[in-house]
Amino acid sequence: MSVVKINVLTVPAEQRETLEKRFASRAHTVDSSDGFEWFELLRPVEGTDTYLVYTRWRDEESFQAWMEGPMKAAHQGSGEGGERPKPAASDSTLWSFEVVQQAGPKSSS
Repeated sequence: MSVVKINVLTVPAEQRETLEKRFASRAHTVDSSDGFEWFELLRPVEGTDTYLVYTRWRDEESFQAWMEGPMKAAHQGSGEGGERPKPAASDSTLWSFEVVQQAGPKSSS
């Protein structure tokens, strides 16, 4: 059964561009991870400073393997002068779900 992980990021307005650029610079690094199924970065449009990072995995074990390997390495990267860049988000929470129902996209026939 697939699992969904949603990282809920509080991002001040002045850090939005930084956050989006960081995700863009690492685009597709998760794609080749075993068990990875889907990724979306969701930008808030009104009334909130909360971004959602949506990932879907074949199972919990695949997600945990990515967390301990590629994701950990990506977040330990260094910025200018060898220092780790300041986080763009001021807070984060991880939500976890199991997929119990789904519908595919409509076919365009």
